[in-house]
Amino acid sequence: MKHRVLPLALACLTALAAQAQGLRPSAGAGAMRLPSPANVLPPAGGSTGVRQADFIVAVVNSEPITNNEVVQRAERVAQQLAGQGVAMPPHAQLLKEVLERLILEKIQVQLAKEAGIKVDDYAIDQAEQSVARQNDISVQEMHRRLAQDGVSKERFRDDLRNQLLAVRVREREVDARVRVSDLEVDQYLREQQKDAAPGRMELNLGHILVKVAENASPEEVARRLERAQEVVDKLAGGADFIALAREYSDAPEGAGGPVLGMRPADRYPELFVNAVQQAAVGTVVGPLRSPAGFHILKVVDRGQGGVPTVAIQNHARHILLRVGAGLSERQAAARLEEMRERVLRGQADFATLAREYSQDGSAKSGGDLGWAGPGRYVPEFEQALDALRPGEISQPVVSRFGVHLIELLERREAKLTQREQRDMVRDTVREKKLEEAFTTWIQEARGRAYVEYRDAPQ
Repeated sequence: MKHRVLPLALACLTALAAQAQGLRPSAGAGAMRLPSPANVLPPAGGSTGVRQADFIVAVVNSEPITNNEVVQRAERVAQQLAGQGVAMPPHAQLLKEVLERLILEKIQVQLAKEAGIKVDDYAIDQAEQSVARQNDISVQEMHRRLAQDGVSKERFRDDLRNQLLAVRVREREVDARVRVSDLEVDQYLREQQKDAAPGRMELNLGHILVKVAENASPEEVARRLERAQEVVDKLAGGADFIALAREYSDAPEGAGGPVLGMRPADRYPELFVNAVQQAAVGTVVGPLRSPAGFHILKVVDRGQGGVPTVAIQNHARHILLRVGAGLSERQAAARLEEMRERVLRGQADFATLAREYSQDGSAKSGGDLGWAGPGRYVPEFEQALDALRPGEISQPVVSRFGVHLIELLERREAKLTQREQRDMVRDTVREKKLEEAFTTWIQEARGRAYVEYRDAPQ
């Protein structure tokens, strides 16, 4: 059922877009009134029946939102919730929420266009490929399955473009303005120490899941166990945990990838906590059997106070080409792909090319970015970096800074210095401030917008 979550929860568009889609209106804001359920009608005969004639349910600054848009998006959200095992809200409430999401999305896209922000077709291509990879299918198969659900290729690409525009306008209007002071870092550390209960264990675990279907035969269970044991054997031989997770794991990944992050032990499943109770940092535990399948755990860190002492760090270098009037994202990607091929054929040196062509401050050092832990790069860059094995070079990657070519030099588990710990805390505080700043910004934008709700025709 993985393909059923395709259109909405696009991890490739970063968690920021998901936040933009999920906001609820603040109480008391008259301009943010949700429509009556009667404004939106479900398709006649259900999701597979013949649809009724379309009509406008809302107008956002003169741009319409139609009933079919809301119904189709609601169907996709319902499929996503079902695939994740989340309880389904009442249908009328789901329609309300989806309409408000579409209104917020429309406002952000309008603001992006007014600011001259554009999304090149190359970025859409990358987004499509990323969604297909997350669902373990080809782009062609993804389009076929979407068509079965009544979503054309063109409509899906338009949705991707709109969500990327929403991300980029947020980056421009919100992200660049958020700063974190040393005083705020100190305050966060004091709060963590104050909230930490005496003797309360905190863990940071790496997680690989080899899924087993609920009705799997004994032979299939044995095959899945063999696959899980293969992971354990490779880890025992010194293989890279993140690389193996990318190859073997069936677990949905959050922002930190297969490393789940420092959290109180009671926020992990009891199965996990019991298994690693006596395990030292760096130990691999498993395979562990649960109803979901076989789990392999790695104890990345343990401690108290909410501040990690160990992290998985990457040492990378990159070449950055900035896009503008004279260079599109597709053109920049083509140039970087040519450089990549030259390096892979041994005809050029990555560092030399970075010094000559990269438009980043790291160019003078051959594109070397040094060692960095989770959260230090923008999501698109970090996602591509985490997917690499040491020595590999990525395909061109689009971010708000331009188009990158990334080479992973080394990966390690490192005990963090006090300064590195503060940097990770700073990232945590910044994420919290970003959420607060975005909530304020989108509410203000929503309040300035003209939104007219239309009743369904009688």
